[in-house]
Amino acid sequence: MPAYSLALCFDAPMQSWGVRSRGSIRDTGREPSKSGVIGLLGAALGIARDNHEAIADLAQLRMGVRVDREGILERDFHTVQNVPTTTGTGHRTAVSHRYYLADALFLVVLQHQQPEKLNQILAALHDPIWPLFFGRRAFPPARPIVSSGRPGEHLTGLGLLEQPIEQVLATHPWLENRDEIRTAQRRQELRNPLRTVVDCTPDDQAAEIRPDLPLSFTHGDRRYTTRTVRTGHVPLTDRLINTEAATCI
Repeated sequence: MPAYSLALCFDAPMQSWGVRSRGSIRDTGREPSKSGVIGLLGAALGIARDNHEAIADLAQLRMGVRVDREGILERDFHTVQNVPTTTGTGHRTAVSHRYYLADALFLVVLQHQQPEKLNQILAALHDPIWPLFFGRRAFPPARPIVSSGRPGEHLTGLGLLEQPIEQVLATHPWLENRDEIRTAQRRQELRNPLRTVVDCTPDDQAAEIRPDLPLSFTHGDRRYTTRTVRTGHVPLTDRLINTEAATCI
């Protein structure tokens, strides 16, 4: 049975993909989480937070990520005043630590056996119902997530592809859009490979557990379960560098 994939560009000055955020510490993963991506797709499609059936349907998508530019881990502080004390006899000032990735760039690939499902998502990302952001409302995309053509049209590879995730991650044009970085990489004989994180089956010998598969986004009742992923690398070849992903710029 053929596999269809949708390639997306996640580029922003700041992104946050929390997995174990609790209390005053809000973490971020080093690449987009499954829950964060499903949340973004839900916003594009106009799916309510308590629509568990629709969220579960999106969670069935297979996901892979290629890190085209590793972000820099940063931290900021948020101060909230007049927070009630645990004893209820007064108030205090609370400080939370919030981590995020600065200057990161990701190729995110979604796979499904039904192209109609991916075309629906593609159309919604072109014309989202609600605003799109990368983990926090203050972190909007820096450039289009998908190409600007009609759904299914992809002159440079962005869009719907009749390929499995692994093939897309290995052959999709590099998303880096800074001329000085591209020029420097062309001149280098030895290049660092691009890290990948791909959904896999639990019996995969390289499987890692990630607790970021969403069950509910309802306020006060956010719940997640685990998924398994395989971490790998693909070489940054001349072909990836020299093929411009212009529709994503």
